[in-house]
Amino acid sequence: MIYRFDGKEPIIGQKTYVSETAIVIGDVEIGSDCYIGHGAILRGDYGRIEIGNETAIEEGAIIHAPPEDVCSIGNGVIIGHGAIIHSKRIGDGALIGMGAILSIRSEIGDGSVVAEGAVVKFNQVIDRLIMVAGNPVRKIRDIRQKDREWWEYSKKLYVNLAHKYIKLGMEKVRA
Repeated sequence: MIYRFDGKEPIIGQKTYVSETAIVIGDVEIGSDCYIGHGAILRGDYGRIEIGNETAIEEGAIIHAPPEDVCSIGNGVIIGHGAIIHSKRIGDGALIGMGAILSIRSEIGDGSVVAEGAVVKFNQVIDRLIMVAGNPVRKIRDIRQKDREWWEYSKKLYVNLAHKYIKLGMEKVRA
């Protein structure tokens, strides 16, 4: 469901799939070839959300911009199931694991990975090309080439899935 709020209406890029069970409200701009999964919530009510191209927001993720600010999510980002995102910036090619929490105005560098269930604190800045885990997060290691290859493969899966949902649609079989 896509909603206008306070005079602002979401903008959805070409070949982007937004599930009919997702909720996208207000000042939200989503790039092209993105996947916005079932039950995801994107609240652009007192802040703005900007999502780049080829980004996947998996099922049950919640994204909310800080008040009077922007939550900027780069190109080729994957945000895992049930993640809570209140961050200021997630860089290109980053991966946010399932159930991770990115607190208000936190920043994630390009190509970095936030592990499943990890907690990035208020205003915390994560460098580029590192993996972090824990509560609060700490650096585990640098990103390896095989990590990059896996994230690129995963990104393509979601771009292809978005296109498939657009092409085939969903068919309700029972009430």
